[in-house]
Amino acid sequence: MTRTTPKRPVACAITGAIVAALAATATVQAHDSEVSITESGGQRCIVANGLPDHATGQFPNAGNPHTISEQDIRLCVAANPVKNSQPTMVRGSVGVAINGVQFRPGTADYWDPSSPRGFSRDRSSGWNLEGLGAADLLGMDQNNAHVDERGLYHYHGVADALADAAHGTLIGYAADGFEIHYVGDAVSSSYRLKSGTRTSGPGGAHDGTYNEDWEYVAGSGTLDQCNGGMLNGAFVYFATDTYPFFPRCMWGDISSDFVQGPPAQANVGNGVRNQGRASPGNGFRRPGQRPQTQSPRNVSARFGPPQEAMQACAGATRGSACTFTAPQRGQQISGTCAVTPEGTTACIPAGGPPPRR
Repeated sequence: MTRTTPKRPVACAITGAIVAALAATATVQAHDSEVSITESGGQRCIVANGLPDHATGQFPNAGNPHTISEQDIRLCVAANPVKNSQPTMVRGSVGVAINGVQFRPGTADYWDPSSPRGFSRDRSSGWNLEGLGAADLLGMDQNNAHVDERGLYHYHGVADALADAAHGTLIGYAADGFEIHYVGDAVSSSYRLKSGTRTSGPGGAHDGTYNEDWEYVAGSGTLDQCNGGMLNGAFVYFATDTYPFFPRCMWGDISSDFVQGPPAQANVGNGVRNQGRASPGNGFRRPGQRPQTQSPRNVSARFGPPQEAMQACAGATRGSACTFTAPQRGQQISGTCAVTPEGTTACIPAGGPPPRR
């Protein structure tokens, strides 16, 4: 089947989380959205020009220097995904909306006191800027969205316009093929702000500006660590009005169209054919060129704890003692089961995070 969304500007309500950013983005403009969704051979493919079917804020703006532009996007996911026993972390685009706009809740920016803006792509501080937590710094518009360096417009949170135009509660598809639904406060995230103040980095209270301000507390909400849950007897992901907004880990096998390059390119390029300006390892590919692929295991290893550390805590409660064999090095590591900043339950050594591969 093929479904093409209508080209229609939609005016959205302004919500509190982005009021500061809207001071610079109050002017809105409509765009000509083109998207088709087809299903064949066990794959569901979304082909789009990346422009939304609703009005956007003005770009560039004081917090965002980029200009929105038409893209050449083709993203295919499993039409009948299977839930695995362990989740895999995803960075950059975690899914795509039914209007062809990508869901990219995270950022590649980190606290950096040496930068004039206070943040940069230097990951050394370990404090990762959260998209909507820093909406006023990143030039988000009234749709919880902004533009990246290629002109790709993308959502960091749920847009009222998208939810209003959805057929029922379905608003898009995740990178592993499971549906993403928005049902408002009928479900709740299980992430909570940490108590107290930050003991390093930017200091101050855990206010949600950074991903590291949040922690997963199993059972504190109705959804799992990937914002997953059941809907009408089927497993789906939910978009929520609070962190993490969209799933940031996946229970199914992630489509190669969403596989990314090195960490420095984690918020760049997947699913977008960049008009022939391809470069190795950053997710860009020429029209018709097959994307580079990685196994979900390798994706997890790049952006989260090693698989061995996660398996050591499979089914265990937070705070339980655990042991695993470090990859490549081969030594036994002892620690405690805890939730990492990425939202994965893993065996964390007493001296810090589990070693990467």
